[in-house]
Amino acid sequence: MFDSFPGGTSQRLDRPTYHADLGRVYTSRIDFLNKLERGQHFKERGFPSWEAFADGDWARALSLAEERREDYAQELRRASQLGITHRRLRVVEFPITPYVQWELFVLRVRVDLGDDIKVLDARDISNIERTRPVPEVVILGDAAMYEVVYDEDGNAAGANRYTDRSLIRETNAGFDALYERGEGFHAFFDREILTLAPPRVSGAPTGLRGSR
Repeated sequence: MFDSFPGGTSQRLDRPTYHADLGRVYTSRIDFLNKLERGQHFKERGFPSWEAFADGDWARALSLAEERREDYAQELRRASQLGITHRRLRVVEFPITPYVQWELFVLRVRVDLGDDIKVLDARDISNIERTRPVPEVVILGDAAMYEVVYDEDGNAAGANRYTDRSLIRETNAGFDALYERGEGFHAFFDREILTLAPPRVSGAPTGLRGSR
């Protein structure tokens, strides 16, 4: 699974170019967007809920996440109008990191609005990840696939853009297989996340991502 991905030919895009390109492809009559998330530590600077989380104000972080509800609803309505289905698979390691604990509360808002999100325990794919983690990718139909890349300080620096349709199809087949193995969001959330105490944020998590 994902055997051809490491050797795939890609074009490096800086962050603004990546976002512009993704937006262009998104409106080019694709059928679906599949997102595989693997990293466990990120920053979301500029996203108020994450800023509150990073400052240790857990109650405000959750409140601000709820305030994005209408934004997410509009996003899903736009996808429906364009005929695009969204699926996201979130790989989670144990013990659960503070970032992932926070992120899953944000994703719960999306799921409540109808976003199609599943969770996969990283221990269940240890046989697949013997040599490398599964790729963190955004797949837009068979038109383009993006792997987010990071600079030496762990900040998002753009993406590798892949357009080889055979590679995209192979990677998407891997996504499909893992998605089938994923657990329903609410079942995982209620069992593993809802019972956790508010996270203690110590030190600076690595990685910088865009808006949820």
